[in-house]
Amino acid sequence: MSTRICVVGDELVAGVGDARGMGWVGRVAARTRAEEPPAFFTLAVPQETTTALSGRWESECNRRFGKDGGHLVIAPGAADLEAGISLARSRLNLANILDDAASRAIPTFVLGPPPRPGMEESALAALSEAFADVCGRRRVPYVETFAPLHTHEQWQADVAAGDGSHPGQAGYGLLAWLVLHNGWHSWLGLPEQN
Repeated sequence: MSTRICVVGDELVAGVGDARGMGWVGRVAARTRAEEPPAFFTLAVPQETTTALSGRWESECNRRFGKDGGHLVIAPGAADLEAGISLARSRLNLANILDDAASRAIPTFVLGPPPRPGMEESALAALSEAFADVCGRRRVPYVETFAPLHTHEQWQADVAAGDGSHPGQAGYGLLAWLVLHNGWHSWLGLPEQN
């Protein structure tokens, strides 16, 4: 049976704003070549906080993993900032998810929050750094998206050309590139691919 990968997070997990409907998850899936290609299950909730995510991931993923288990990708967005959740609470929420997954031997991969219009850059940078620290302490792969994209002209133009909040095809392509070139294949036990 192929590896089952549950991807949990906000609306970017679902590819909102992508005219092709692939988002970053679809692009990563298309570039993940294996003898038995993994099965991807996107479990997105728009503007979801880490508090809400920590309360739902396990029950939703359990139904999709089956008896053989699976892999977990967490892609928390910036909703914690809008909801006024403290940095300490955001850290704790992610840590709890990672610790629960580790106790069940579920391999986990985390994609950090990308730049979003209307978000204070320093606050979003701090949130991303906090998530990176939580992952680093647990040796969980973390893909930083804020730092490489916050001044990236193509990212900014793509978000501005769409609905002003979500990227389009180019932006999702950039997210997929970051995932694919930051430990994705080795996390799945696959040889690195071009």
